[in-house]
Amino acid sequence: MKTPDELIDDLLTLSFAEDVGDGDATTLSTIPADAMGRQHLLVKEDGIIAGVDIARKVFEKFDPTLKMTVMIPDGTPVKKGDIAFVVEGPVRSLLQTERTMLNIMQRMSGIATTTARYQARLNGLKAKVLDTRKTTPGMRLLEKQAVKLGGGANHRIGLFDMILIKDNHVDFAGGITKAVQRAKEWCREQNKDLKIEVEVRNTDEILEALSAGVDRIMLDNYTPERTAEAVKLIREKNPAVEIESSGGITLDTLRAYGEAGVDFISVGALTHSVKGLDMSFKAEK
Repeated sequence: MKTPDELIDDLLTLSFAEDVGDGDATTLSTIPADAMGRQHLLVKEDGIIAGVDIARKVFEKFDPTLKMTVMIPDGTPVKKGDIAFVVEGPVRSLLQTERTMLNIMQRMSGIATTTARYQARLNGLKAKVLDTRKTTPGMRLLEKQAVKLGGGANHRIGLFDMILIKDNHVDFAGGITKAVQRAKEWCREQNKDLKIEVEVRNTDEILEALSAGVDRIMLDNYTPERTAEAVKLIREKNPAVEIESSGGITLDTLRAYGEAGVDFISVGALTHSVKGLDMSFKAEK
């Protein structure tokens, strides 16, 4: 299994392959090979900056001679007109890395900004907003990193680091009890220590999940009112079990779920339909 750093390196390799190819025809034909220059990242919209550390990896991978000076680190609130960092070195390298860096930074910053907006709705409550696996293929690690920079928390990274038994698993396995038993047996056989979460649809499934001994219960497509009732029941039976709300929760309804007493609220919109934060990489004359 590849490490996070290896996966990010693979992503950058693919990004350069699809964008630069065998060379930027415009830049190579118009800019002398020995030309040196300097560009800065200009923030054009208020939000949370994210992706600065990855931007450094972009520049270092393409041309180690590029020198980056950071003024605003990851996770910092920014305003229109702020300059996040400056990069200097061969102009050809600056121009050929510009789009890859901006694509990553705009998306990560958009996700961090959106996450901060959602988490702010939960101020004063214990509930934490979670991401999902509804991410851009190849960019999951970066998008989940952006969620954390925005003040949210990560759900499982992929299918390998947590057991989440959803309705289809339950139906195919023959019920929650059988599914959880098999999951525990598999973990013992594989010598894995993974949390087990079960998605439930009604009170009977909640009781069955509690009896099976799960670590977390996901209340799927519950109303805030039903959620409050479910939380009361779960806390009475086993206060140690974590509770997560999921399914169609919006910025407008988020706080009602938090006030119902859940520990986590998963929101696919943090990553699957977010707007990038506006910024540009401007040349300094």
